[in-house]
Amino acid sequence: MSTTTWTVTGMTCGHCVASVTEELQEVPGVTDVQVDLPTGAVTVTSDAELTREAVEAAVTEAGYQLA
Repeated sequence: MSTTTWTVTGMTCGHCVASVTEELQEVPGVTDVQVDLPTGAVTVTSDAELTREAVEAAVTEAGYQLA
């Protein structure tokens, strides 16, 4: 199991958090997503190592940017 924290920019509300969470939960292997809106910190837990590319693609799909 792997847990990694990323910074996502552009989130301003609960809807933003929901969008990012939903997209990240669709990445194969992801078991949990926790988002801290004030800091933009997104902690992703997965069964396997996640690549930056996979996380970035999900965040971009949600309409935000990975810092």
